[in-house]
Amino acid sequence: MINFSRPRFVTCIRSLAASILGIALLTSSTVANAIVIDWATIGDAGNAADLNGVGGVGYEYRISKHEVTNAQYVEFLNAVATSDPYALYNSNMGSDTVGGITRSGSPGSYTYSVKTTAAGQGPGGTDYAYANKPVVYVSWYDTIRFANWLTSGATESGTYTITGGGPNAGSVTVPDHSTFAAGSETFFLPSEDEWYKAAYYGSSVSTFYGWPTGFPGTDPNNNLPSADTGESANFLDSGYTTGDSSYPLTDVGAYGLSASDYGTFDQGGNVWEWNEKEIVSPFGNIRGLRGGSWSSGKSSLEAFSPIDADAATETNDYGFRVAGSAESAVPEPSTYALAAIGLLGLLAYRRFR
Repeated sequence: MINFSRPRFVTCIRSLAASILGIALLTSSTVANAIVIDWATIGDAGNAADLNGVGGVGYEYRISKHEVTNAQYVEFLNAVATSDPYALYNSNMGSDTVGGITRSGSPGSYTYSVKTTAAGQGPGGTDYAYANKPVVYVSWYDTIRFANWLTSGATESGTYTITGGGPNAGSVTVPDHSTFAAGSETFFLPSEDEWYKAAYYGSSVSTFYGWPTGFPGTDPNNNLPSADTGESANFLDSGYTTGDSSYPLTDVGAYGLSASDYGTFDQGGNVWEWNEKEIVSPFGNIRGLRGGSWSSGKSSLEAFSPIDADAATETNDYGFRVAGSAESAVPEPSTYALAAIGLLGLLAYRRFR
């Protein structure tokens, strides 16, 4: 029988409590599977839709301030795609200079990495780094599997129920986002209304702007991020923003002065972003995209300029961002945090009894 002296016992318990509390705090500051997401909270629940019938949302939710990056997608691939039965990796991510991810190994032991920096290929001869560039060559199916993984750690279940197997699933059950409980840690591809509201709604004026840069009537320019005017974005207008069509993307959030009213970045330009909108068509699963890209003109950033594509489409100017359930007004303590609090309470009881 081990005989702990009181000081040693207290020290051990304190150490254990601190460790558990540390885990609890770490858990509360990151989302599932070690992907850290910077969120914008979209309030003003119940706002009316825009004149084109889009953007009315009856509940609070969160949306990522930035597009999903190569570094974040690499974490996803390394977690679920060692064999890659759902073709979550597109070889163009490695072969095209716009893509930012490489794959090595063989089926069953694939590993993924962010591409090595391209020396001197950025604007003005700067280096072109890939980690914080938006991931491209992702299909609509890839995006919802990413959201599932954030929610459940699996690709075929979580927020979306995917059946039929293969990269382009035969059936997808898309849930009603209004049913997600606040603080439920549910992640999803934004609906068109959610995406549109985050991009164009002026919270302070209770109306929609024409552009996603937070200014009512000022057309955006495609200055380099270093010359951001507050109405700047990465789009095609008299040449590429970065000066080179082979290395055209800008880091997510690089236009730090040109956020939407809610504080999201790059909802205009950089990459077209998938949303949940379904286009009724006899020609397959057609889904919506918004926001324009590095290869499209200024008009593609406007509120009245959506496009759509087959859900299996993967190109070098299609990417995405994720949304999530609203935060709880008073976050519920995790199991770990409750355990730590209990242990600390025990210490206090033993000390002062």
